[in-house]
Amino acid sequence: MSTLLITGGAGYFGTVLTEQAVARGYRVRILDVNRPAEAAAGVEVVVGDVRDRSALRGACEGVDAVLHNVAQVPLAKDRALFRSVNVVGTANVLLAAREAGVAKVVHTSSSAVYGIPDSNPVDEDTPPRPLEAYGRAKLEAEALCREATGSGLDVTIIRPRTILGHGRLGIMAVLFELVAAGAPVYVLGRGDNRYQFVHAADLADACLRAAERPGPAAYNVGATEFGTMRETLEALVRHAGTGSRVRGLPARPAQLAMRAVAGIGAAPFAPYHWLLYGESLWFDTTRARSELGWEPAHSNADMVIESYEWFLAHRDRLGVPAEAGGPAGSHHQSPVRLGVLRLLRRLP
Repeated sequence: MSTLLITGGAGYFGTVLTEQAVARGYRVRILDVNRPAEAAAGVEVVVGDVRDRSALRGACEGVDAVLHNVAQVPLAKDRALFRSVNVVGTANVLLAAREAGVAKVVHTSSSAVYGIPDSNPVDEDTPPRPLEAYGRAKLEAEALCREATGSGLDVTIIRPRTILGHGRLGIMAVLFELVAAGAPVYVLGRGDNRYQFVHAADLADACLRAAERPGPAAYNVGATEFGTMRETLEALVRHAGTGSRVRGLPARPAQLAMRAVAGIGAAPFAPYHWLLYGESLWFDTTRARSELGWEPAHSNADMVIESYEWFLAHRDRLGVPAEAGGPAGSHHQSPVRLGVLRLLRRLP
């Protein structure tokens, strides 16, 4: 039985990954700055920060593979954290893994490294061109992974599209609040940009398969059943049946407005959101499917509806402080504050 270290194991995706690893018979140790709300029997919890090399070095002892998922996501909107966590933290993980003789590292990166591609689908050979601080930090972390590979460490990079699944909140909470209230939800322009998601369970499956495959590689992962942004949102509002409708906004003015209200702290948008929400970005997943034997089980529509239903089932405790039983942990596990977007709930 192999032992896995999962960094960020108490976060949204880390929790899903830990559950799958345990179900597959792995011994699991997690490293996170937060303790998980619940941990499966036998899971070892190490409270520590990836910026602390000594904590990482101890956590890597006796481990066969490290699945590195810690990251400050776009909602953090903190360039210093993007660098210290996403870049320096990754460097620390790679150094600790090498020192401990770990056989395999799987690094979870981001589709943000591609920015707005010149054409789709995007494959692993598409030149990266990040447009904002988060994407640039994730690309720098990838460069560190390649350097580590060049010096003999076996590192595989996984680039997921936007992650969904039950329990996923963050910026998605804005969408779900509006749909639940029967308010309009908006696309930029006609909403005909093809936008791909990936279910957290499908991503976890890809990461575990990558951990089992020797040799460095990079894989892009996303749903194989997806359509335009408008089609995905229309599937959600039809399912919800609240009277919510999908409406279009002029793209450039809407992007400028998103940037302006975020700049004064009146809305939860990050640069990633206003730059990419109206753009097409979708992956060719051939390499992951052929080399890992990976097949995604969820479509865009399935996963956004599943996420919405989880939101409804837990809505009554989403505003409750963590110490009183509310959500805690990563940005993806907690709802954002709507700010000025609350006004949209009043629109017919």
